[in-house]
Amino acid sequence: MAQVINTNSLSLITQNNINKNQSALSSSIERLSSGLRINSAKDDAAGQAIANRFTSNIKGLTQAARNANDGISVAQTTEGALSEINNNLQRIRELTVQASTGTNSDSDLDSIQDEIKSRLDEIDRETQFNGVNVLAKDGSMKIQVGANDGETITIDLKKIDSDTLGLNVLT
Repeated sequence: MAQVINTNSLSLITQNNINKNQSALSSSIERLSSGLRINSAKDDAAGQAIANRFTSNIKGLTQAARNANDGISVAQTTEGALSEINNNLQRIRELTVQASTGTNSDSDLDSIQDEIKSRLDEIDRETQFNGVNVLAKDGSMKIQVGANDGETITIDLKKIDSDTLGLNVLT
């Protein structure tokens, strides 16, 4: 007995076309829902590689901007500390001029000396930024300000206290 296979070729062609259209529709819906032209490397391999490189650069530059802002904050913190040191130095100068007059009693001179000591202690107090004592020792701080290696700015920090200012003779 011979076997007969009935094939409806028109139905197979139609089914194949439906599958292709379903796949294209799925891809279009994915693009529409994500808002991206390239969702995967199969959409555009070269475009995906370029997009990945741009994304990497953008993330690097975003972090570099945060780093630069931290550097600005360090500079502002240090500037504020130096301003306070200047205010204390002005007051110490005022007190030494006041003490050099011969009209002060011993009690007055003791009070003046106590305030000078207090001002010197304030100068020696360490100003911190993120746990770093910015005026405690000579050194430098590198800040990455670009997306690539070597794109840095160096901030030189100097030790400032009553000894480095030559004020240890006042105590």
